Formats: sequence, structure tokens, C-alpha cells
Amino acid sequence: HIDGELMEELGQISVKTKPTQIYLVCDSMTGQDAVNSADAFNKQLELDGVILTKLDGDARGGAALSVKAVTGKPIKFAGIGEKIDQLEEFHPDRMSSRILGMGDIVTLVEKAQEQVTEEDAEAMQKKLLKGKFDLEDFLAQMQKVKKMGSIRDLMGMIPGLGNKMKGMDFDEKELTTVEAIIQSMTPKERRRPEIIDGNRRRRIAAGSGKKPSDVNQLLKQFKQMNKMMKGMGKGMKGLKGMKGNFQIPGM
Repeated sequence: HIDGELMEELGQISVKTKPTQIYLVCDSMTGQDAVNSADAFNKQLELDGVILTKLDGDARGGAALSVKAVTGKPIKFAGIGEKIDQLEEFHPDRMSSRILGMGDIVTLVEKAQEQVTEEDAEAMQKKLLKGKFDLEDFLAQMQKVKKMGSIRDLMGMIPGLGNKMKGMDFDEKELTTVEAIIQSMTPKERRRPEIIDGNRRRRIAAGSGKKPSDVNQLLKQFKQMNKMMKGMGKGMKGLKGMKGNFQIPGM
């Protein structure tokens, strides 16, 4: 809702301070109210652009089209979470791909590059090729993935998974549980998980506040994942003779 008196005061502030850029922050979940607000603010202040928040929710981007149509101003940034690093530059083509469930592989790669240097990727690639990926590496990679954003958002950026994820439940706390279990292990146990016997399992479970069955489940899953990684390593060996630099972002 628009308060005429406050809008007049805002106009006076703009005249006095002479801002170089003026942005309106709109809640994309409010629908038509966001459009009305954008129209009124643009008439009063002459906006340079719009920032849309809460695009990580159930909103499908309709507000983006409407706000752009009414104001004629570009949408500069999109808020996809509550933290400062979850304010992204807005790309219409990427947003349309997400809405259609086609993913956003470009943004996913950019997020991976922010967390993983070329040197890290090369070192991890060598470990994969040699089949020496251990729980220490797994913990480091998991912590980097957590910095990239929520698992649901990251999975939604993978082409083909967007529509299939509807109704699926992702418990982000599971990552914290895995992290606690691995951090309760000794460096030797992380490097050689095969030495973890019953006594070690009980100690690790007590240290992480979990059950021995939770430790068993993690070790089983890691063994399966490591087997898959070794298979990937063998496949990558066959690509070494190809021209160009073959790397997997985030690994």
C-alpha cells in the first residue's frame, strides 16, 4: 500500500541527497502489490533498477515480468536466500530456465568456481584417478558445497532435475550430521575408514552425539560413493589423451 505523505518525503530526500543510483527492493511473493509499489515508486523517484527478493520460494517469476513491464526498468539483482552472498546478479535467461525446470548450469559452475580453485580441482582430479579419495577429502568437499547454497537450490540448477524435485523433501541437517560424525574421527580413521571396527564406531558415535548405526550408514554410503569415484577415475584416464583441459567443477 502506498502512503502519499511518506512518498512525498522520500522525493524530498532524493532531491537533497542526489543519489547516483536508485533501486527498489520488491518481495516477489507479494504478487500484484509488488507491481503497484514499483509503479508508484518509479513515478516518484525515477528508478534505475529493481531488486527482487525471495526468488528461492514458490514464486515462479511472474512478478519479474510484471515489474519490468510496468516500470520499464531492468531487474538488477535477485535475492535467493537470507544471507548476503545469496544476492545474485539477475539473468533473465537463467531465471526462465529455472522456471521451466531446465536448470541453470552456468550459475552452478560459477558457484563452484567461487569455492574451488583450479589447483584444488587438479589435486582432487589426481586423487580420483588414483582412487585415494578419503573421508578427509569428502569432508572438505562437503563443506565447500554447503557454502554454495542449499542442496535443493543446487539440485534445481542441474538440467532435468527441476521438475522431478517437486514434492521431494531435503533435510539440510543431514549434512551437519555427517560433518559431526567425520569430525569425531581421528585423522587416521578419516584417511583409512576400513580400520573403523565396533569399538571405534561406538566412540565416534558418542563423540558426535549420534548412534553407532548412523556411523555404519555413513561408512556404507561412503564406500559406495568411493567405488563410484574410482569408476569415474578409470573413465577419466581414457580421456587423458584428448586435447584440452578436462576437469569436473567442484571435484
